[in-house]
Amino acid sequence: MSKVTVVGAGNVGATCANVIATREIADELVLLDIKEGVSEGKMLDIFQTATLMDFDTKLTGVTNDYAATANSDVVVVTSGMPRKPGMTREELIGVNAGIVASVVGNILKYSPKAIIVMISNPMDTMTYLALKKTGLPKNQLFGMGGALDSARFKCYLSKALNANSNEIEGMVIGGHGDTTMIPLYSKASYKGMPVTELLSKEEVEKVVADTMVGGATLTKLLGTSAWYAPGAAGAYVVESIIRDQKKVVPCCAYLEGEYGQQDICIGVPVVLGKNGVEKVLELNLNADEKALFEKSAEAVRKTNAILKEIKAL
Repeated sequence: MSKVTVVGAGNVGATCANVIATREIADELVLLDIKEGVSEGKMLDIFQTATLMDFDTKLTGVTNDYAATANSDVVVVTSGMPRKPGMTREELIGVNAGIVASVVGNILKYSPKAIIVMISNPMDTMTYLALKKTGLPKNQLFGMGGALDSARFKCYLSKALNANSNEIEGMVIGGHGDTTMIPLYSKASYKGMPVTELLSKEEVEKVVADTMVGGATLTKLLGTSAWYAPGAAGAYVVESIIRDQKKVVPCCAYLEGEYGQQDICIGVPVVLGKNGVEKVLELNLNADEKALFEKSAEAVRKTNAILKEIKAL
């Protein structure tokens, strides 16, 4: 029997829970929030789709009752304030650092062996904070970011190619930020053909630019952070863990020498299985990509430094 908890019943958390439930990724699913009645209401709403969507996942919604999350195999953390138009992910640090630290601490009281997947923004820094606060092994706690960014990359590639997005290979590494993510267009392909041979330089550059502001574009249109793709990306990561799929997924992982980086959580391809991050894969980056990755890592470190300034670490 598998059990998953999603902490935070906002748009992203509720969407993540809905995908996990309807795809029957786990046998039991708990949704927790601090606001009275929200988790209970959203889980009841999802439960009422069971006969329509043909699933039988056990669903529970609770208000701030971490005891109900006991013995979870995987916990997804979406808690925190979402971005508003014009706001960067980094501006959320002061607000979300305290929330994330509290949530992760409460999770581990009842599920010390749970794999923890961070979605809260700014993701790279919140993942680093949670890892340092808990002292967990790096395989047990990581961020979802690269999975979402890569999905957006493939979305824009499919638009440019007028092709089925499921037949496109593409990956984004680096920080989960508008200026720090690195869409690896040199390694992207459509049915084995490099996209650089199918698209003009200008078309490729537009895809890269659109990918990097993919979240900000939606925030501007919606007036708040996106939720369908982030929630689904979280569920995608959970599925690889629960079903021990060994998928290669770009995630915000802790590096200890890989890519020439130390003591940082940043997006790189990893193998995901029942033990969480089972392996960090080192890509053969070209000179430009290496330079971009180093620049991205430096930007993430500067953001991490704010944690000490606000005494969160």
